[in-house]
Amino acid sequence: MNIKVDREERPDIDRIYQVAQHLITQRNGGWPLTMFLSHEGQHPFFGGTYFPREARHGLPAFVDILKRVAEYYRDHQDDLRKQNDGLIAAFNELMPPAPPADVKLSDAPLKLCRAFLQQSFDSNYGGFGNAPKFPHPKTLERLLRDWHATTGDEKPDLQALYMATLTLQRMGEGGIYDQLGGGFSRYSVDTHWMIPHFEKMLYDNGALLSVYAEAAVATGDDFYARIASETANWLMRDMQSPEGGFYSSYDADSEGHEGKFYVWDRAEIRAALTPEEIAVFEPRFGFDRKPNFEGKWHLHGFRSRESAANEARVDSATAQARLDSARAKLLAERSKRVWPARDDKILTSWNALTLRGLATAAVASAGAAAVTWLARRR
Repeated sequence: MNIKVDREERPDIDRIYQVAQHLITQRNGGWPLTMFLSHEGQHPFFGGTYFPREARHGLPAFVDILKRVAEYYRDHQDDLRKQNDGLIAAFNELMPPAPPADVKLSDAPLKLCRAFLQQSFDSNYGGFGNAPKFPHPKTLERLLRDWHATTGDEKPDLQALYMATLTLQRMGEGGIYDQLGGGFSRYSVDTHWMIPHFEKMLYDNGALLSVYAEAAVATGDDFYARIASETANWLMRDMQSPEGGFYSSYDADSEGHEGKFYVWDRAEIRAALTPEEIAVFEPRFGFDRKPNFEGKWHLHGFRSRESAANEARVDSATAQARLDSARAKLLAERSKRVWPARDDKILTSWNALTLRGLATAAVASAGAAAVTWLARRR
């Protein structure tokens, strides 16, 4: 029997299975979540966040998963009963009795969190743990707070700032970020943030907008401000209803194929751009390499703007102008394609996250503008 749970209606049930997924597989949870339950007691014994129809990018096909799970379930009943007993014990430990009223609070949990994040940090590509990689914007915001709380200390927590900003840099340069239209996909299927699960969720982008704006203020780096601005523009352009609220999501698929809306072949790029734009755009986004997504190219910042400028033998400002022009042309071309389906539910909680992100970005932008104005006055 298959049962579909609406996590928006039943977040309590969703939490049970998200925790079970993490305990059983030692991997982060997410949506969609598929859980397999035993026929005795309906205890979860295996799960995963996303299984494609056909095997790709290291992910097994859902049909193959069903066969393997059925075989294991048939042949390992005793092992599964022991696992179920351990899972129930773990849940009991996760729900301890309420502490006494006079208990003293401390920052010990925050310190434990900080230590765990450093232990699981990917120092090459940012993020935490292995693929699939999720953005986890609240984790990044926590690290920025850890750093900010120590800025007056003799030894400020620069490692916390580094972990947050490296992750934000790699995501903003990567394919998880829509390099033409702005906004982030759900997660990356690889450690490099290159190939995403192409679904775009409102709550991810509202929270990421906040943290990119905060990183722009923390560092003064225009890169984070640009990502925040482009994400805000995407939200207002493609996600806002005529009444003012924000829709919930865009699907990963269009015309029956995941990512088809977003990927390109080289002929399309060369037909749309001038030779001068191509000379900068192709090395910047990997068109001088082999295709990275099912015979086509998904935009990923393989080389820096400065490196692309050097190859094209132009200065950085000229390269940026040509990249901006190329991106605008390709965005216009992409808008003529068949769009992914949009979930037009308007949810209060997700809209609240988005409004917080827009407000944070507006304050950060106003602050940057004020600093620029004061500098000019001097």
